[in-house]
Amino acid sequence: MELPDGGTPPGTRGRILLAALQLFAEYGFHGTSIRDLANVAGINSATLYAHYPSKEQVLTELVLLGHQELHRKLEEATAKAGPAPAEQLTALVKAQVYAHADFPLLALVANAELHALAPERAAPALKIREQSRNMLISVLQQGEEDGSFAIADVNLTAIAIGSLGLRVAHWFGPDQPYSREQVADSFATFAQQIAGVQKG
Repeated sequence: MELPDGGTPPGTRGRILLAALQLFAEYGFHGTSIRDLANVAGINSATLYAHYPSKEQVLTELVLLGHQELHRKLEEATAKAGPAPAEQLTALVKAQVYAHADFPLLALVANAELHALAPERAAPALKIREQSRNMLISVLQQGEEDGSFAIADVNLTAIAIGSLGLRVAHWFGPDQPYSREQVADSFATFAQQIAGVQKG
């Protein structure tokens, strides 16, 4: 499955979105033409413009969808996890890994092509990204305050931990000797080490 449940519009719009996902992931936004999109979607350029007035609007939809899916997974994971900061941290990191492993093309496009959007188009996704980042910062601050983490700098720690899962979409796949669960478990352990989780 290339897009999350409910992420693919019906009919021609869905074909365009899936074509764009494949092309943007492989060639980038600027390396993909309207003609390329139309050809892969099996339509002509005029039909494409009838559904999406611009190529940038297609990218906007994909970028927003990618950020929404990650944030949804983060919220679901932390809601199910225990209240302790270490449990919340583990839940966040695993959810990030799963989002990037389960929808790698979407993760690639949402992260790598965000810069191609005009500020007003990027703003909704950037707002969601900030909300996701604040979830991690809040957990780290809580752990620092109650003594369960040993953190020198919360912001730098959040950057380091938040970067862990970003590259998963670039390399994870069936040719790797790891399952998604193994990767998630290992990255959660790495995150706990970075945060200086205090045992006992």
